[in-house]
Formats: sequence, C-alpha cells, structure tokens
Amino acid sequence: MQAAKQRSWNTRLKAKQKRLERMKGITSNRIIPTSQIVEALETLIMPGDRVVLEGNNQKQASFLSAALAQADPKKLFDLHMIMSSISRPEHLDIFEYGIASKVDFSYAGPQSLRMAQMLEDGKLTMGEIHTYVELYGRLFIDLIPSVALVAADKADSEGNLYTGPNTEETPTLVEAAGFSSGIVIAQVNELADELPRVDIPGSWIDFVVVADKPYQLEPLFTRDPRHITDIQILQAMMIIRGIYEKHGVKSLNHGIGYNTAAIELLLPTYGESLGLKGKICRHWALNPHPTLIPAIESGWVESIHCFGGEVGMEKYVAARRDVFFTGHDGSLRSNRTLCQLAGQYAVDLFVGSSLQIDEAGNSSTVTRGRLAGFGGAPNMGHDPGGRRHSSQAWLDMMTDTDPLARGRKLVVQVVETFQNGNKPVFVESLDAVGAKADIGLETAPVMIYGHDVTHIVTEEGIAYLYKTDSMEERRQAIAAIAGVTPLGLKHDVKATEKLRREGLIALPEDLGIRRTDAKRSLLAAKNVEELVEWSEGLYEPPAKFRSW
Repeated sequence: MQAAKQRSWNTRLKAKQKRLERMKGITSNRIIPTSQIVEALETLIMPGDRVVLEGNNQKQASFLSAALAQADPKKLFDLHMIMSSISRPEHLDIFEYGIASKVDFSYAGPQSLRMAQMLEDGKLTMGEIHTYVELYGRLFIDLIPSVALVAADKADSEGNLYTGPNTEETPTLVEAAGFSSGIVIAQVNELADELPRVDIPGSWIDFVVVADKPYQLEPLFTRDPRHITDIQILQAMMIIRGIYEKHGVKSLNHGIGYNTAAIELLLPTYGESLGLKGKICRHWALNPHPTLIPAIESGWVESIHCFGGEVGMEKYVAARRDVFFTGHDGSLRSNRTLCQLAGQYAVDLFVGSSLQIDEAGNSSTVTRGRLAGFGGAPNMGHDPGGRRHSSQAWLDMMTDTDPLARGRKLVVQVVETFQNGNKPVFVESLDAVGAKADIGLETAPVMIYGHDVTHIVTEEGIAYLYKTDSMEERRQAIAAIAGVTPLGLKHDVKATEKLRREGLIALPEDLGIRRTDAKRSLLAAKNVEELVEWSEGLYEPPAKFRSW
C-alpha cells in the first residue's frame, strides 16, 4: 500500500510542463513567431515521439509539415508519424532525412509510388494501413500522440480556433493529444480579434503559429462534367434503375469519381423521367460535390452531412442552409470522423470503385509498385454488424427466412472492366496478396472484402451478389460482367442466360435501358459553366476548372 501511495500519477503532465518551460526563450505566450517555427518544433518534439500531422485528403497542415522537414536530424529523429493522408513530398522527405522512421497512415494516393519505393529501399518502417475511423480510434487507445500538428483558418489571442468549412479531422486529432498531456500546435492563416465561430476551444491548444501562406487545400471532389463518358453514363443509368430504384435507396454515400458524378447529374433528368424524385437519394454523407448542384436545385436532396468542404462551394453552401450543416455564421461545419461514422452506420448504400477485383469480389487499391492505402472506403464499404435500425433498402437485402435474419447495407463497386493502359480490373489474384510480404504486413491489404459487396456494376451489367448462395455462383456472376478480362474470358456464356433468368445478373436491356440512350445529352450539366448557372452564380470554381 505504501508503494502505491508514493507512485506519481502525473508523469505525462510533468513531462509536458518541462517542454513548455523550454519554450520561454521563443515566446512568452501561446503565439509562436512564424520565423521561429523550426526552432519551436525542435524544442517541443522529442526523439521517438508519436507525432500526428494533419493531412487529410483535402486540407494539409502544409506550413508545419514543411517546417518539420527542415528540422535538424541530430535533434529530431526516430519519430513515429501518424498521418491520415500522405499527400505532400515533405511527408516522405522526413523519412529520407532520418527525422522520422515509422508511419501509420490511411491514404497515400499522391505519394503512393514513392511510398512503395521507399518501403522497398528500407527508408521507412510500416506500422499499419488503416481506415480513417480506425486510425482515429487508435489515437485514443494504443497510438496516443505526444504531439499534434494541425491546421485552421483563424485563431484569436486565446488560442480559440475557427476551422471554417474544412473542419475535417482537426477536432479529433486535437482531442487525442490535448487530453493526454500532449502538445498541440495549430497553424492558422491569420490571427483575428473575433472569430466567426469557435470550432475548437483555446484550452485544448498549446501554441498557434501564423503560416507564411494559407494551408494547402485541394478541390479533390470537383469533377468537370466535360470528362464524363458515355460508358459512365450507361453505368449510372443501370445503378439508378437496377439498384437505387429497385431497392428504394434513400440514404447513401458516393465515392470520388466520374461514374458517381454521372449518377448525380442524371438524377434531375433520367431519374426524373422514372418518377423517382422523393423516392430515392434524399439523404447523403458526402462532401459538397459541385455535380450535385442540379439535383439540389431540382429538389432531390433533403440533407447532406460533409466530411470536409470543397473549394469554391462556400457561398453556395451558405445559401442552402436547409440542406447543409452550417453554423450561425453560415459557413459549413464538416467533420470527417462523424461523417465517416454516419457513412458507416446511418446510410443504406455506399458506391465506390477500385483498381483490382478478384473472382470472389475482394478489391484493393494496393497494386504492384503502388501503395495507395484505403482512406474511408472500408469504413463505408462494409456491412456494419452493429446496425440495428431498419430501412427499405437494408431489409431488401434479406435472403434468409430465419426469424433472426437481418438486413444488409448495400455495398456497390462500379468499375470499367479495364483501367487506363489496358490493365484489367478483374484479376484472378489481387496484387495485395503479394504486397503483404513485400510491405511486411501480417494480413493482405484488402480494401473491401468480397463478402461485404452486394453489387458489382460494369459496362456489361450488374451482378447481384447478395442473391448468390455459393462461392461458385458468386464467381460466375462476377465473371459474367467482367468483359474480356482474363477473368471474364473464363465465363461460360451459356451460363449467362441462366444467371439472367434467376436475377443474379442484369444486362442493360433487362433493366429497360437501351445502350444507345446513354449519351451526354442526359447530363443535367455538361460542363462546369453550367454548374455555375445552376447555382445562380454562387458556385465559384477554381481557375483550373474555368474554360470560359
């Protein structure tokens, strides 16, 4: 008992206080001078620390990441980096320089090729590839950070933060460090006497630094309708008719892509012709996609909760407050963690895509020489066992008469049978299987497991996988819509008619769709300029999307 009484229970807090003491030579308050940020990082971060660096797939703490890459490797080394998205060159430079040694992450799209090469060269050690929610969850369990480096729009002198439309993951990262005696440093675009609203209280923040330029923000969810093809329009028609209408899908999430952009732009035209307004696609977990503007203006959309914002959509969102979640100032309040959870548990359907799908329906974006990661697709692209509320679409997936039978979330993969470069999407075995050993993971980096996939859509048709009652039948249904890929060529064409009769696959003509009708004339907006017109001039697209 005496030993227990002598134990200190605030060692982490004392360690933090020592770090804060060392900052007195740099600042007398919570504002770090912009020119001294590298020195501040070398003072506050210790070798071996777990450091969370904000960098989701849109907003980047770019000033702080660039400063970290300028640190002296003799002072800062062996850092364990935790990053949602490895998106900028310096995110990997810090490993090249010896500042960091280990990484846990979710997505590395822009740096996927370099990431794979650095792993092969032994320049970094892999922790795990996570989904977003999984990574956020571990910040509160076994990856508790020592330091969090985040980004916000504005701060006041008390350290209160205004994150604007792109709140994203910032509150989650700050809370994980701020309430475990970690150090929280926020870069901001400006200091202000008064904030439009307080998104994160100053008592959670240790230091604020004004960046030398605004944080990097990518218009990641903007798709120019000019690039939507007839094949993508055909797939969109099949999804609307053969999935959304068939199952009565009212709440959903769309992944990023031209195929889902085509669906959004067909709702006010093709969807209207089917009399589906008010019956499908009413509630969304989705970034403010510009291609959804015509559907919003046409009265299709009742609500949208967002992971983050989208460049140029700020005025439009503020003017459509009945649809979007906004603060009293009118600006969007997004939240990546909460929207991921909404997309996991609260929606009926997820539509995504992949680089490879095998004969059982397993898919991955990890391919030879490319380590892209997963992002949020596995969170939303699976049937959550914890769901207990029912809906028409969820119940429509029931194929069992057992009294304890439950519905299923609809998980749809929409792909063209071949990628750019004539690479087949449908393969006998995923590259991820070989990558397991190459990367040194305990399990193969599968993005969405086949048993969670209810539908696969290609330009050939729809495979209704939830109806199959054996693995062999599942393989046949997938092969039947896999075109002339190696997997598709294995299919016995005589089996196609049987699969069609049994409703395990549907070709366009089975859905009353003529392939010749899949034309760009169906799109509610055929270019970005027409999206601006639909928005009554409120949408202000970035310059690179302006062609007028």
